[in-house]
Amino acid sequence: MTGYEALHSAAAIVDLSSRGRIRATGEDRKRLFHAMTTNHVQDLQPGHSLYAFFLNSQGKILADADIYCADDHLLIDVEPEVVSKIYSHLDRYIIADDVTLEDITATTAEIAVEGPQALSLKHGPMVFERTATGQPGFRTVVPIEQKDAFLAELRAAGCVDASPEEVRAVRIESGVPRYGEDITELHLVQETGLMHAVHFNKGCYLGQEIVERVRSRGLVHRTLQPLRIETNSIPGPATPVLSADKEVGKITSAVFSPKENCVRALAYLRALENLTVAGAPAQVVSK
Repeated sequence: MTGYEALHSAAAIVDLSSRGRIRATGEDRKRLFHAMTTNHVQDLQPGHSLYAFFLNSQGKILADADIYCADDHLLIDVEPEVVSKIYSHLDRYIIADDVTLEDITATTAEIAVEGPQALSLKHGPMVFERTATGQPGFRTVVPIEQKDAFLAELRAAGCVDASPEEVRAVRIESGVPRYGEDITELHLVQETGLMHAVHFNKGCYLGQEIVERVRSRGLVHRTLQPLRIETNSIPGPATPVLSADKEVGKITSAVFSPKENCVRALAYLRALENLTVAGAPAQVVSK
């Protein structure tokens, strides 16, 4: 069984060790991250996690993050491209706060198990339910010296390794965006459609004014949408999406789907009807 097949029908190993991991300790850690992200960190309890955005003062997205609460620290899990940026961003706002940051990326490993059977295998020293592919799954963070033993244990339980290409294919099939590819600093929160990352009654946080202004005025001119394109040719990033010969958006990521025998893609769109991409019929897929 391939990793792609396991992600769809069983359980596959997804090595996410390249992602950035920042450990935050100190009495003020929850207060700081509550004020620096879009979600409600203050009430996060040990053993639980949430998804959130880091914004700048203009409401643009600096990064997305999974935030895990342990008894004595918070773990901030981000894409590898932004770990240095977010570390510096946070450090800049620590003035009189009792918060200490530590980049533990190099000393830890992050292993996900994803697929319909993944949750039955859930275990490990630091576990949170998150998905890179849109399939059911969990992630475990272990000391780097325990990585090989943990992988061997999962393989012995029947898990198959999924390659980065297989993971990306299932992610795009599932309509799951990735920061750095589908979401960047050019985008506003509401454009992504990922509103589970936002708590609207949590109080003030950096970038909140813009998020609230967009919500109150309904000023969302484009939204990120999953597409099915009836072709075998994979369009590149920024390929125009047309509606009645008028450009209404651009592709952010695309992949050929063996399961569906067509191209699946993500695109920011201003219209959702009568779509074509490079001459091929396209349609928005229901989430």
